[in-house]
Amino acid sequence: MTLAETPNPTTSSNPLLSLKYESALESLGNDYYDEVAADEFPQHILRWRNNAILPRLGLEATTVKDEDFIHAFGKFQSRKPFLALRYHGYQFGEYNPHLGDGRGFLYGQVRGIDGELYDFGTKGSGRTPYSRGGDGMLTLKGGVREVLAAEALHRLGVKTSRCLSMIETGLSLWRGDEPSPTRSSVMIRMSKSHIRFGTFERLHYLKRPDLTQKLLDHVIDEYYPNLKNEDDKYALFYAELVKRVAELVAQWMAAGFCHAVLNTDNMSITGESFDYGPYAFIPSYDLYFTAAYFDYYRRYCYGQQPSICHLNLELLQEPLKAIIDLADLHHGLGKFAEYYHLEYRNLMLKKLGFEDSNLAEGDDLLDLTVTFLKDSQINYHQFFADMAQTFSIKWRDEPALVMNGCEIVPSVGSSNIFDNWCLLYHKILNNFDPEQMQTISQTLAKYNPQANLLRPVIESIWQPIVESDNWQPFYDLVKGFQ
Repeated sequence: MTLAETPNPTTSSNPLLSLKYESALESLGNDYYDEVAADEFPQHILRWRNNAILPRLGLEATTVKDEDFIHAFGKFQSRKPFLALRYHGYQFGEYNPHLGDGRGFLYGQVRGIDGELYDFGTKGSGRTPYSRGGDGMLTLKGGVREVLAAEALHRLGVKTSRCLSMIETGLSLWRGDEPSPTRSSVMIRMSKSHIRFGTFERLHYLKRPDLTQKLLDHVIDEYYPNLKNEDDKYALFYAELVKRVAELVAQWMAAGFCHAVLNTDNMSITGESFDYGPYAFIPSYDLYFTAAYFDYYRRYCYGQQPSICHLNLELLQEPLKAIIDLADLHHGLGKFAEYYHLEYRNLMLKKLGFEDSNLAEGDDLLDLTVTFLKDSQINYHQFFADMAQTFSIKWRDEPALVMNGCEIVPSVGSSNIFDNWCLLYHKILNNFDPEQMQTISQTLAKYNPQANLLRPVIESIWQPIVESDNWQPFYDLVKGFQ
């Protein structure tokens, strides 16, 4: 995986450069972006290449060399234009008209073998007109954290962007919270779209409903194609976006994930999760858990995520009401809670081993599970991992055998809530035959990986990188999510 400087391959021999790049966003015109250039870096060491997503682009990993990644995504040669998108956003509740791609750009757009359009976006590629005094760079640890977040969330069933590559650049960066220079990186993020809620908010701020409609038509044509021939396509688009966002935040909550910076410029118009800065996974079930140290009032704490996403959708109505009737917007948003609760219930039941959302005792089991997790403050992720690892058909024999042999539950001592949970889980299992018990075991394993991404885990793989440039723990951890 690690590669020092190599000769530049030609465009024709580089599969990453030979992809059929499209100009879908570029064709909208420069009211939406600025053309920019990438910085040059003194060094290019490939630290991560995501072979798992290459087939989606029609590429076999064996045909793409490490130097292909470096030439395309580190030296940034043989491709242009690079587009820094313009957008605004509500940041911690305050409107900011001075945003835009400040340390990245849209590298290109490619149609996957599934027919969907994917964006390659950089992070850490240098200054743009929107850098606001920053250096436009990404720390190596920031790149590592983003790769880990995307792969962990993907494994947990969250609709997320993923990192295609990460290259160490040889620059030394000074950061205010670091006593000495830190290493730098540049990465490529592969996502459904570079367009954010804030892209529309900027157009409203500029009083350009014509550009809003042009962008909205583009979004529907590319990302909601099933709606483009409908008479009420605009209202249907917003209703579908509400559903996607509600389901996304339910996925975060079930995964025990706190994004930490849910500003409207970090909300994708396709309802996809992206941009992982000060994120964290909850150690235990705590609705007030806050990932960002600067979120003093817990605006974006774990338990606030559904209401914040609802608010961001409501704020998006302001630019969209120039195109969509306000009554239709209100009607669409009115379904948010229903979509959220249905998705959260379904996902949590799957984490408990049950694919069938019509489980008769599903609501009672979910309520008891959440009550126990909240009351005990047991490790959220380890609880479900232990369920998957210790599950046995013998759990049907008597309640005392449920979770028997796991390491984590006994650490909390005796609990009436847990005893009642075991009793209910035992009762539910007795509604299934031995063959169905195998399905439950497989479901538990599918939705509950043994690896987790708690902060101490991230630090434990970062230290070997700092101390001895040992990347193996990083690769082993990523493999645990694949």
